[in-house]
Amino acid sequence: MAKPVMLIVDDVEMNRAMLTAYFDDEYTILEAGDGDEGLRIIEEQPVDIVLLDLVMPSLNGYEVLSRIKSSERYAALPVIVMTAYTDGQSEVLAMEMGADDYIQKPYNPTVVQCRVRNVMGRVDRDAKARQVARMKEFIEHDSLTAIYNKETFCKKVAQHLQKHADTPYCMLYWNIHSFKVINDLFGTQTGDRILCEAANYFLQLSKETQGICGRVEADRFSVCLPQDKLDMEHITKQLDIHMQQLGINSRLTFLAGIYPITNITLPVDQMLDRAHMALNSLGANFAKRYASYDDQMREKLLEEQVIVREMDTAVKEDQFCAFFQPIYNLHTNECVSAEALVRWLHPEKGLISPGKFLPVFEKNGFITRLDRIVWEKACQCLAWQKEHCAQVTPISINVSRLDFYAGNLLEFLLGLIKKYDLETWMLKLEITESAYVDNPRQLQEISQQFHAHGFPILMDDFGSGYSSLNMLRSLPVDILKVDMVFVRDLDKDETTRILMRDIVQMARDMGMHTVIEGVETQSQLDFLRSIGCQDIQGYYFSKPLPHQDFKDLLNHA
Repeated sequence: MAKPVMLIVDDVEMNRAMLTAYFDDEYTILEAGDGDEGLRIIEEQPVDIVLLDLVMPSLNGYEVLSRIKSSERYAALPVIVMTAYTDGQSEVLAMEMGADDYIQKPYNPTVVQCRVRNVMGRVDRDAKARQVARMKEFIEHDSLTAIYNKETFCKKVAQHLQKHADTPYCMLYWNIHSFKVINDLFGTQTGDRILCEAANYFLQLSKETQGICGRVEADRFSVCLPQDKLDMEHITKQLDIHMQQLGINSRLTFLAGIYPITNITLPVDQMLDRAHMALNSLGANFAKRYASYDDQMREKLLEEQVIVREMDTAVKEDQFCAFFQPIYNLHTNECVSAEALVRWLHPEKGLISPGKFLPVFEKNGFITRLDRIVWEKACQCLAWQKEHCAQVTPISINVSRLDFYAGNLLEFLLGLIKKYDLETWMLKLEITESAYVDNPRQLQEISQQFHAHGFPILMDDFGSGYSSLNMLRSLPVDILKVDMVFVRDLDKDETTRILMRDIVQMARDMGMHTVIEGVETQSQLDFLRSIGCQDIQGYYFSKPLPHQDFKDLLNHA
């Protein structure tokens, strides 16, 4: 480890020699015979401490000290001044000018060494304090926007609410509609500019209203401010003006959820959840840019809390079961496949709608555990088919975006295949667009591994979002499952019929199968048959069936 560097500035060679003898074991010593030479050395190479004689010809020590301490670059450099004067005034003047300590001649070696050691100790402590402060700044703030990150925001808000307990506050939760589209169209650099400008506005708003702001994640921000400063029309208008100044040729729509804080002891992340719930209540109707948390949402939140409380018991008691919705070939009217769907059979409440519990489990991460339960039940059904049916009807399972982050996904599925003595072609994997949008490269790599092991891959809900075509180009897809929104409008919209015809033709040209979801009427069926669709799934043929009913269907096939 290199020794620190000490510069001794004194016009008397003997004094420099004495000081060098005191410190040459601990320091690399540099010497200067006058002030000019001392300043030149400081500018030319790193120096850790200066011992500076005050009385020198030409440029004296006071002038050298003044130049060091008035320089932005060298002001933090520790300087110990030295003089033979005993009047006390020299010491006072030097200290007022910024000297870190004072040594009187003739030198007492022990005193000199102690004073240097003390000054360097203070410097080390100051440097460590600055390092700690910088580290704290880094830990507490979002690296891109420089405003508080979620953890710090929650902590600061909790403290702030306690300090201003008599002032009613509210929590705002913001996000940018279709921000992923903007990133795709204009690039992440432009996306980052948008996020930084939004953060600047929210920081300005917080300062004006005595509030606090933070970046929750991705394109989501939060602001806590006094309720009497809440003017959403003005706030959204000013935010729009800020965004327009970026000159981006795309409409940026910020949406917000509002939670009036009625209980300051409530954990801040729960306040954010309630504001987020209000935001989600806007749905796809952006005529309104913001919504407030109300009693109806409170009831929904209580219902979610009950679901979360009961989910572990439901697993232990095997309340989650797999229903199977058959997929039929349009030309043979035979069941050629099925999709495994989760259902919750509660001992007291009966069948709980997936629409109630799946969004909750996606939010708290339990969905990955639930998916694996359904996957195993699908494999159990396939194993039963191997033993009791003339041929095996493949079953497709849903793989959510969170499953890709859970780890050992491929190993788990291969483990099920081995456990139930199946072949990989029997288990089809349905991948949604949202999984692709979150992490295209990861999904592409894992999908290629699936394909290499013989798992057929279906793109679920094709056509429901903007990235589907890009997914087709990037992923090894075998089957397109066309979103039911197309089927719904087939009877009344010529454009939808044209799109459906083109999708089926495109899939055929790319060597892919198509499955059309949501088919319910004869007219829909007739049109789909006329354009060459292979397979359909929907209530026209069958609703999702309990396992035993699905077995009966296969037995009578």
